[in-house]
Amino acid sequence: MSKLFSKVTLGSYEIAHRVVLAPLTRMRAESGARPGPLMAEYYAQRTSEGALLIGEATIAAPNGNGYLGAPGLYDDSQIAGWKAVTHAVHAKGGKIFLQLYHAGRQSNAQLQPDGGRPVGPSEVPHGGVAYTEAGWVPNTPNRALETAEIAGIVESFRTAAERGVKAGFDGVELHAANGYLFDQFLQDGSNKRTDEYGGSIVNRARLLLDTTRAVIGVWGADKVAVRLGPSGSWGDMSDSNPEALFTYVADELNKLGIAYLHLIEPRIAGNVEDDSRDQQPVAAKSLRTHFHGPIIAAGGFSGDSAEAIVQSGDADLVAFGRHFIANPDLPERLRKGLPLNAYDRDTFFGGTDVGYTDYPFHDEAAVAA
Repeated sequence: MSKLFSKVTLGSYEIAHRVVLAPLTRMRAESGARPGPLMAEYYAQRTSEGALLIGEATIAAPNGNGYLGAPGLYDDSQIAGWKAVTHAVHAKGGKIFLQLYHAGRQSNAQLQPDGGRPVGPSEVPHGGVAYTEAGWVPNTPNRALETAEIAGIVESFRTAAERGVKAGFDGVELHAANGYLFDQFLQDGSNKRTDEYGGSIVNRARLLLDTTRAVIGVWGADKVAVRLGPSGSWGDMSDSNPEALFTYVADELNKLGIAYLHLIEPRIAGNVEDDSRDQQPVAAKSLRTHFHGPIIAAGGFSGDSAEAIVQSGDADLVAFGRHFIANPDLPERLRKGLPLNAYDRDTFFGGTDVGYTDYPFHDEAAVAA
């Protein structure tokens, strides 16, 4: 019997199966970073009874965006749109976690309040692109956050988490991977600070752990999670000792008793597969001895490899991205061994319903006929 389709407990929730909708930046929000009816339809399509969905990266602060069309929860006006999304998911018996993020230096002045410079831990030259009204453009060189500003970053996540309660989410995941602000503070290739947020691993992890505690204060630990990318190099990220860094972070998150740890495996470099990288899912395996709660693994999984990692015990659930984009009924297709729709990478980011809500469900009646 497939373990992938057995029940599992995450914090205070029982999840009916272990196929998770990964957090996917699709850039279909309406003006003001507000979710609209199209987003509600998209999430509803991908909901099955008892399933877990993780919402796309949602901006926690006005200066935290890197992509035009990304949704936010930094303003009360954004609550209603998200409430429609969560209602649509709950109506089909699913659970949905809010993923909060801050792009940090991965942004452009066109996306910043008053055209200001993006912020980050330090002024370190880096590449990368942001998406603006002018299309994909190079990131604007960032400025370093003042020590006194960092408490405001923590507070922005806390208040965004409070809005998440009002919007009807079931929990919150903090996005600390893919070269965004938390990741920038964690890794010493981007963090050259000399204050209490730089230097040692303990100091570099302080922002993420302080923010996690702040969100726990709103939600409770059993409804809070963190996403890490221990092998990630997206956004010119690097660290001199990633094993020591990420085992420390996993140990500290374990002490906080959070609902789950979400890990991106090394096959994925940012938002694309990199076939030159190690194909084996090793992040969950290496951190399993440090984090004792449920682990969600993400990164280039098929149905067979997802079954294998949950059977091994290295992960408890598997998050799917590209295949869930193209197959709104992915759990059912994997459970029954049905063929998968092909995905269209050209429609991943921004646009209309094309490549978003128009992928077909498997029609067993039509196939039988």
